[in-house]
Amino acid sequence: MIHVAGAGIFGLAVAWELTRRGARVRVHERDRVGAGPSGGQVGALAPHAPDGWNPKKAMQLDSLLAAPGFWAEIEDLSGLPSGYGRTGRLQPVPDQATADRLADRIDGARRNWPADMGMVLTRDPDADIVPHSPSGIWLMDRMTARIHPRAALAALAAAITARGGEIVMGRPAPADAPQMIWATGTQGLLDLNDALGRRIGQGVKGQSASLAHAAPDSPQVFDNGMYVTPHFDGTVAVGSTSENVFDHDRVDHQIDDLLLRARALCPVLADAPVLERWSGIRPRARSRAPVLAPWPDRPGHLIVNGGFKIGFGMAPVIARMAAQVVLEGRTDLPDLVALP
Repeated sequence: MIHVAGAGIFGLAVAWELTRRGARVRVHERDRVGAGPSGGQVGALAPHAPDGWNPKKAMQLDSLLAAPGFWAEIEDLSGLPSGYGRTGRLQPVPDQATADRLADRIDGARRNWPADMGMVLTRDPDADIVPHSPSGIWLMDRMTARIHPRAALAALAAAITARGGEIVMGRPAPADAPQMIWATGTQGLLDLNDALGRRIGQGVKGQSASLAHAAPDSPQVFDNGMYVTPHFDGTVAVGSTSENVFDHDRVDHQIDDLLLRARALCPVLADAPVLERWSGIRPRARSRAPVLAPWPDRPGHLIVNGGFKIGFGMAPVIARMAAQVVLEGRTDLPDLVALP
C-alpha cells in the first residue's frame, strides 16, 4: 500500500497516476478534498513566457501539452467534468512601443510552442470578454488553458476511487508507513523548514473572487498580474493577490480592490454579481519551482510540494515523475525539482 498525505492537486494527481498504473493507494486528508489552496477559483493554466527558453519552461510546456489527455481520461472514468479547456488568452498592450518589443516573445512562441498555439498581435479580438486596451492592440495566444479547480479535484477523487484507490478523511497520514508521499502544501513546507533546519519554503496568501457571467468559451484575460478566467459553469474567476506578509488567512479589502480593477479592465463584468470571495495560503518553495524529492533520511518517503501558481499546470508531469520514482525506482530527477 502506498500512502499519500494531502488531497490537493499534487496529492490527488500523484494518487491517480499510481492507481492507473495498478498500485494500491490510500490518500489521507485531515479536512476535505481541496480544503487548501488547490480548492481555489482561478485555474489559469498559463505557459511561461516563450522567450528566454530554459529547462523549467520546457518541463511546464510538456505538462501543459499532456493536460488534455490527462483530464480527458479522468473525466471519462469519473463521469464528472474537470472544466479543462484550451481557450487561449488575451493581454492588452498599453502602447505601440510595447507592441514592438513583443516581437521577441512572439518569435519565442513560434520556435518553442506547437505551430498552432502561438502568439499574435491583433486589433480585432474575437472574444466575449475583451479587456480595455489603450493602444487598441491585444496579444493573443492559443497555448493558455483553464481548469475549474474544484470540479477538477472532485473528478480526480472520483476517478481514484473508481480505480480502487481509497481516500480517507479526517485522519492524519501514518508517518511511519514504508511508502509515503507528502503532498501537504504550506504546512508541509513549514514542517520541512523545521525538520531540515533551513528554509525550504513558505506560504503566500492569495485572494480571488467568482462572478456570475457566462462566457465559457472566451479566452482568459491577463493584465498586470491579474487573471480573469471564464469557466465552463457560467462563472468568471478574478485573482489572485500575492501577499508574502499577512495578518490572517481571511478575505479583506485587497480582493475588493482587485474586483474594481477587473471591472475597469473588462467593462462587460461591470455589473456581474459576486458569488464568492475566497482566500488561501499557497505553498511557495524557495526555488519557486515544484519540489519532487526524497525526504532526507526517510527511505521510501517522497516530497511533492510547491508549484506556486503553476500547480494545476504542472500536475500531469509531476504525477508522472512521482510514479516513476515510486514504482520504477527512478533517481535521475531534474535539478529544478530538488529540495531548495
